[in-house]
Amino acid sequence: MTISGWRFTPRLWSTATAAVVIVIMLQLGNWQLSRAREKESRQEQLDLRSRQPAVALPAVPVKLEDLQYRHVEVSGVYVPKHTIYLDNKINQGMAGYHIITPLKIGTSSMHVLINRGWAAADRDRRKLPQAAVPDGTVVVSGIATSATQKTLELSDELVSGQVWENLDLERYRIATGLTLQPVMILQQDDVKDGLVRQWVRPDSGASRNLGYAFQWFAMALAVLIIYVVLSVKREHSKSN
Repeated sequence: MTISGWRFTPRLWSTATAAVVIVIMLQLGNWQLSRAREKESRQEQLDLRSRQPAVALPAVPVKLEDLQYRHVEVSGVYVPKHTIYLDNKINQGMAGYHIITPLKIGTSSMHVLINRGWAAADRDRRKLPQAAVPDGTVVVSGIATSATQKTLELSDELVSGQVWENLDLERYRIATGLTLQPVMILQQDDVKDGLVRQWVRPDSGASRNLGYAFQWFAMALAVLIIYVVLSVKREHSKSN
């Protein structure tokens, strides 16, 4: 095929190679789009849950997926001796801890972890911030989330006394011997204990998948352009 002195002369091997690469890239792009749609759908469901009325957390075992991001309330007594400090938590550029204390639900043997809020770390890391734990029966309200909280591990020593780099529910169960719900409550009560409670919902991550999809589609287009450019040659006119 010749157009304005340019002839399109593709080779079989280059056509086959380009076709395979482009198809694979388009499939990967479509897969990323489907992942984005799944995450957006899940995020819509979680947003809907967050607007629903608060539910009472029972003393019987619950499922995380039934309560995640729901507003919950629970009545019980704190067990301060099992308080831990979740390290490497940043608030407004300052390093600190999330202070997590288990709450014994009612008169049962079931407990739930309460993330009571953030406190700044002292320059001397041997000094842990103190926040008064209410005595007696209390009612705690907040947002239910996963009790397992894992971030980047900065050292091989994951637990140092009350200071933990990551919160692993099974590890905590073994360390304390407590019976625990699979959820943790991000406390929202206005308690005058000096702790900061500004909880940020993680986004769905759909935008990352959309970005990856765009990259795959862009690369497919680039391969197509390169294939066309390499397959086109200019015809030289012959002089009489």
